[in-house]
Amino acid sequence: MHFTDDTVSLVVGGTSGIGRAVAQALSERPGKVVSASRRSGLDVKDANAMARYFAALGPIDHLVITSGSQAPGGKIVDLDLQAAKAAFDVKFWGSIAVVQAAAKTIRPGGTITLTSGFLARRTVPGTFVKTAMNAALEATAKMLARELAPLRVNIVSPGLTDTESHHGMDPSARDAMFERAAASLPVGRAGRPEDMAAGYLLAIDNGFMTGAVIDIEGGGLIN
Repeated sequence: MHFTDDTVSLVVGGTSGIGRAVAQALSERPGKVVSASRRSGLDVKDANAMARYFAALGPIDHLVITSGSQAPGGKIVDLDLQAAKAAFDVKFWGSIAVVQAAAKTIRPGGTITLTSGFLARRTVPGTFVKTAMNAALEATAKMLARELAPLRVNIVSPGLTDTESHHGMDPSARDAMFERAAASLPVGRAGRPEDMAAGYLLAIDNGFMTGAVIDIEGGGLIN
């Protein structure tokens, strides 16, 4: 994909974690990169605010959505459904709201890249909400690739990644989690944000790729 000084890329969720790494990688190319998130005042649950945001931003070329949500764990029969719905409102419905608001502003030749997670296709008891949200997003990306063609729509599915989203954990538990990943994953380590950013660039750059799920999970799905 050819980038010029007029190219505009928007990274929703771009102020932290994987999104920040994507924004940083795109900033090394010609053009303008806009990072938006709740930290910067963009509320993906407010449809009217979203419409105003994109009207003010103007035409864009590439949209990347990396924003996520905290998802409750536990068995389905014990699940807090209100917390589960709140998680869907941010990651799933929030992503849809961004696409709805942005689609008409994306210039010909542009791209949309969503974010799921490897639990979409890995059965791990107690992770129903993450599994359901991510699986729904992967199915949605394929549908959008048909409905929005010739715009290209893809989705990146990260595995365990060392970002600030884990900083709320007890430090010893967090360290143990990454040590287990290093011991069990074929690549011998957890992911880094820059590993994931490479997948988003692939989705943007490969003009023959649409409706694809790009797995970057260190071999977690074959483990």
